[in-house]
Amino acid sequence: MCEVPPEIADVYEEVRNDASETDWLLLEYVSDKVDAVTLAGKGTGGLEELKQNLKEDQAAYGFLRVIVGNDELSRRAKFVFITWIGPRVKVMRKAKISVHIADVKAVLKSFSVEIPASSLEDLDGEEVVTLVKKSMGANYDGQATK
Repeated sequence: MCEVPPEIADVYEEVRNDASETDWLLLEYVSDKVDAVTLAGKGTGGLEELKQNLKEDQAAYGFLRVIVGNDELSRRAKFVFITWIGPRVKVMRKAKISVHIADVKAVLKSFSVEIPASSLEDLDGEEVVTLVKKSMGANYDGQATK
């Protein structure tokens, strides 16, 4: 079991709120030996800013708001859940993530796309937008989406 502090729910709601500029949050483990997460960051700079906060020796969970659509009338906020396992994360931490993810998802619960990432290349901005668009179903922007 992974402890997720109650105040994380407030930041989650902040990211989900269209009136808020906050568009991402990042949860990291308190330490290698403690099965609890804490808010490591939040911001308004989208995926690129979130990626700047990911560490090679840390496992983390990200939640990101992405605005997609081909015109003002079709623009929608969609949400992405990211499981980050940096390339230098210890084996025991990697193993526990498969169990802990359920506890984190109990708080960060509403998202369109889930992305497991172990390198920054796994979080390419264009690919993330493509995944989000595909999750929306109907595509009205000239079938340009891959």
